[in-house]
Amino acid sequence: MKKITAFALLSIAIISCNKETKTVTKVDPKTGKTITVEVPAEKSGETATVANPAIKDSLGIYYSTFKLEKGKTYPFTTYQRDTQTMSDGSKSMTGTNESTDEMNFTVNGIDEKGNYDITMNLVGKRMSASAQGKTQTIDTKGAAPSDPQQKFMWEVQKAQVGNKLNMKMDKHGKILSITGFEPIYQKINKAASSIIKDAAQTKSFMEGFKLSFSEKSLKEQFGKNINIFPVKGAKIGQSWSESENVTPDGSIKITTTYTLTKVENGIAEISIKGGIPKKDKKQAKDGMSHEISLEGSQNGTIRIDANTGWILGTKLNLTTSQKESLSDGKQSQSLSKKSSSLVSINPSYKF
Repeated sequence: MKKITAFALLSIAIISCNKETKTVTKVDPKTGKTITVEVPAEKSGETATVANPAIKDSLGIYYSTFKLEKGKTYPFTTYQRDTQTMSDGSKSMTGTNESTDEMNFTVNGIDEKGNYDITMNLVGKRMSASAQGKTQTIDTKGAAPSDPQQKFMWEVQKAQVGNKLNMKMDKHGKILSITGFEPIYQKINKAASSIIKDAAQTKSFMEGFKLSFSEKSLKEQFGKNINIFPVKGAKIGQSWSESENVTPDGSIKITTTYTLTKVENGIAEISIKGGIPKKDKKQAKDGMSHEISLEGSQNGTIRIDANTGWILGTKLNLTTSQKESLSDGKQSQSLSKKSSSLVSINPSYKF
C-alpha cells in the first residue's frame, strides 16, 4: 500500500477486552439507589453504530463520506519495519530499519459545505537501524545520540516535532490545502545550520527537506490514504485496483487491488492484494552482460470506522525478491536481495 491515513472516530467505542460482560453502575428506578450490574460487552474491534453513518448502503452499494466531530482529537501513528537480506552466494547480511511517525488531528470546525478545518500536530518521530548485532536509535522523545551524524538527524527531527500544520479537507476526503510550513522550515534551517557550518551545504539540505516535507508531498501522501473508497461506491465483494511506478521510468510498477469484504458492527473492512509482477531485464554493453530479475507480492487489511469514514487501522505486508548478475563471459558475479516490509497505521489497533 502506498500510503497511509486515519480520521476521526465519531461516537466510537473500541472495546479491546475479551470479556463477555462488563460492569456498569446505574440508578435503580425502583429504589433510587446506585447499583452495579453486569451487561454484555462489545466484542473486540466493534464500534457503536449511528443512525446516519459515513459509510452507508444504498441499494447494495456502499458509499463513503466523512462525518467528523468538532473538537475531537484523533491519533494517527504510522509504523514501518523493513528487513533486508543480501547475499552474494558465499555470505549474506541482514539489516532491519524501523520508523514511527506520531501525529494527531484536531477538528477545529466544519463549515456549511461540510469542509473541515483540521490542525495536524506533529508529536514525535523515531528511527532505528539494526545490523550485525548492533542497533542505533534516533528518538525525539529521548536524549540526543553521541554520534555526530545521528545527532544531526536527531536535531533536525526534534525541530520538526512539536509543530502544527493547518489542513482543509472536504467531506469526501479531498485535501484542499495544507499550510503553516514556513515556521517549521525556519526551525529546521536553524537546527541544520548549527551543525552544518557551510552555508551552501545547508541550503542544499533545506532544498531536499522541502521536497519531502511540503504541501504537495503531504497532500499526495494523505490524499491517497484517505480516499480509499471508489467515488462510484462498492458492493460487498467488489474489487478495484490502482498502480504506481516503482522505478522513475515506469518500467516496473506495483499494483494494489482493494476488495470490500464486509461492513458490519460499525466497521468497514477492505482486503489488500497485489504486488510486482516478475520483471526480467537484460543489457549487454562492451562485452559485459547485466541481468536483473524483480518480483514482489503484498497483502493486508484496512479497517475503517463506518460511522466517521476514518481509518481505524491498517496492516500491510510486502515482500520483494531481486536477483542481479554481471558477466564478461569468463567471470560472473551475482547478488540476491530479499526484502520484507510491514506498514501499519495506528499499530496499536487490534485486528
